Amino acid sequence: MPLRAVLFDLDGTLVDSLGDIATAMNHALVAHGLPPHPEAAYLRFVGEGVAMLAERATGGAIPELQRRVLATYHAYYDTHLFDRTVAYPGVADALLALARDGLRLGVLSNKSDDFVKRLVARFLPGVPFAGVYGERPGIPRKPDPTAALALARELGAAPDACGFVGDTSVDMDTARAAGMYGVGVTWGFRTEAELHAHGARAVVSSADALLTALRTAAP
Repeated sequence: MPLRAVLFDLDGTLVDSLGDIATAMNHALVAHGLPPHPEAAYLRFVGEGVAMLAERATGGAIPELQRRVLATYHAYYDTHLFDRTVAYPGVADALLALARDGLRLGVLSNKSDDFVKRLVARFLPGVPFAGVYGERPGIPRKPDPTAALALARELGAAPDACGFVGDTSVDMDTARAAGMYGVGVTWGFRTEAELHAHGARAVVSSADALLTALRTAAP
C-alpha cells in the first residue's frame, strides 16, 4: 500500500530555527544570571519540548528558576520568531509535489502550538497542510504516539499508510511507536547514525531524495 498521508516535524525538518531558539534562550539565561551556551549546544538541547529545553539549558537548575527562565525565553522568542529562521532549501517544492500526488500532509512538533502555527504560516504559506499542531495541554509530547495517531485519523490515513518525517531520534521513536513509516533527514539537528539507530526506514540528505523516498515507500 502506498502512503496516503505524511506527518512532518518542524524544527530541523521543515525550518532551520536553531539560531533564533539559541538566541532567545541565551537571552533568558543571561537575564537570570546564568551562563549562555554556544549555538551548537542547542543541537542537543532541542527536540523534546520547551520545558526540557529549559532544563538542559539551565543545567538542571531548581524548578522555580527554570520556570522564570522559560517565561523570559517565551516572551523574547515571541517577538524574535522570524529573525534568522528560514525554510530548508527545496522543502516547500517537495511538499507541494506530494500534495499534487494526492497525499494529505500534517505537521506535528513538540514546540509550543502557537509558535508552530505561526512559523508554518510564515515560511510554508502555500502548502495545503490538513493539520498543524505543536505542544498542547493535556496531550503527551512525542515520542508518545497519541498526537501522531490522532493527526493521522484527522488526515484520514491508517497508521501503516502514514509517513513520519523528522530529524531526531524523538521523531523516529514516534514513527515506530505509532506504526508509521519513519524517514529521517540529515540536514537538521542530529546525525544520520542517530536516525538509523532509532529505526528510520529511510534516511535522506536532500529534498529531492525525500520526495523519492516517500513516493516509493513500501510500508
